[in-house]
Amino acid sequence: MLSLALTDDAELSPLEPWQAEEFFKHIDAARAHLDVWLPWVDRIVDTESAGAWLQNYADQQAAGKGRIFGIRVGGELLGGALFRTFDLRFANCEVGVWLAPEAMGKGLVTRAVRLMIEWAVEERGMARVEWQAAAGNERSLAAAKRIGFTRDGVLRQAFPHRGARHDIEVWSILADEWRSLRAGGDGIGVVEDDRAGAVAQGE
Repeated sequence: MLSLALTDDAELSPLEPWQAEEFFKHIDAARAHLDVWLPWVDRIVDTESAGAWLQNYADQQAAGKGRIFGIRVGGELLGGALFRTFDLRFANCEVGVWLAPEAMGKGLVTRAVRLMIEWAVEERGMARVEWQAAAGNERSLAAAKRIGFTRDGVLRQAFPHRGARHDIEVWSILADEWRSLRAGGDGIGVVEDDRAGAVAQGE
């Protein structure tokens, strides 16, 4: 997967350690928007820390345990998507997404996550794809529902952030459910408005 089109001017492509400067500038520009729900944003303070964070995902990818992508619009990095976990033994994984404010409302979250689900299920044999978000993150929860995830339940006060403990909602989609959605025309390629600005919950 080198690059996949999301719209006429947007693409999903690998985000790698050598792109640390670009990644830092993107996070720093959108920091006030992203750090409301994303604890890892505080760790990206310069190019060096950005490179270390991306290297962690490169190491996870090499071990078959995770992966990270950039979302670019008109060639500019304005968001990203990741497999926060990727457990081949149990065929379970977790996806997450974030967007800068100027990239919202273009259907990018919907398209990116659907492409990732398709790859995880059909290429890597994942049986369950999970989505987690703080209970107060309404944009993220709306995106999960729109994409086709089902709400499994709540992890009470599982997410400490900004001096408070937040409930975490757990959503999932199973391989057979994904195939049914796709066959019904609700899967890949459907453009829907999405405004999920800060989605990924984990580190």
